[in-house]
Amino acid sequence: MRIGVVFPQTEIGGGAGAVRGYALRAEELGYGHVLAYDHVVGADPAVHAGWQGPYDVTTTFHEPFVLFGYLAGITSLELVTGIIILPQRQTALVAKQAAEVDLLTGGRFRLGVGLGWNAVEYEALGQDFSSRGRRLEEQVGLLRRLWTEPSVSFEGRFDRVTGAGLAPLPVQRPIPVWFGAQSEPAYRRAGRLADGWFPQLRPGPELDEARRVVEQAAAEAGRDPAAIGMEGRISWRGSAEKLAEHAATWRDAGASHVSVNTMGAGLRTVGEHLEVLEAAAIALKPFAR
Repeated sequence: MRIGVVFPQTEIGGGAGAVRGYALRAEELGYGHVLAYDHVVGADPAVHAGWQGPYDVTTTFHEPFVLFGYLAGITSLELVTGIIILPQRQTALVAKQAAEVDLLTGGRFRLGVGLGWNAVEYEALGQDFSSRGRRLEEQVGLLRRLWTEPSVSFEGRFDRVTGAGLAPLPVQRPIPVWFGAQSEPAYRRAGRLADGWFPQLRPGPELDEARRVVEQAAAEAGRDPAAIGMEGRISWRGSAEKLAEHAATWRDAGASHVSVNTMGAGLRTVGEHLEVLEAAAIALKPFAR
């Protein structure tokens, strides 16, 4: 498996020095990619009574495309959005931002996309929460055209482009698009459209069934199910041995990639996150390729 790290968005703080130190050390430790979550704004629980979301207005998030522009200049890591909430963003602008990251990294970029769950954020960005699934499907096709054609004309339900294109085009034509998925409609969507997917399940019978749905949808769409990547996530819970055991379950489940997540483990500083990643790198070495 290809092994990377989850950028500790909610715990790394806002300083550029912490971002730089984290990325450089992750690369030194032999990790192949860094995956970043996306939230543009957080909801204020004082305004939204009964707020139950995992993040709020106090939770720190670096904007992934801007972050990746910075990281592209200091590391050779593959950069992965895991995920960009695509339907709340302008399609052509995402195409341009993704193309720029791909150029700056020399083609070391995967665009992970998904629907998101936060209606407050959709409202702030001027997009309709209820139609996000339909919009995402349309957006992916348009993104791929914008990355491969010098001039595009397109008229859909949500976007219209008339004789316009990106310059320069990205290195990867098209850029790989991976989907976050945690429901049967999302599994089918991934099978039809995605280059890879991020399951929100642990290995086991539920993941086996989800993968079956993805592969069946791919076959029905005339695609090769074996060509669709799958990236698992393993969270640090105090033991390198347990981390390795979890990695083995993802390997046996057929994952092509896995990322080590140190958020939520009680680590207080960037240095503590990196100490954990050092121990994890040793434990996971037998699984890397």
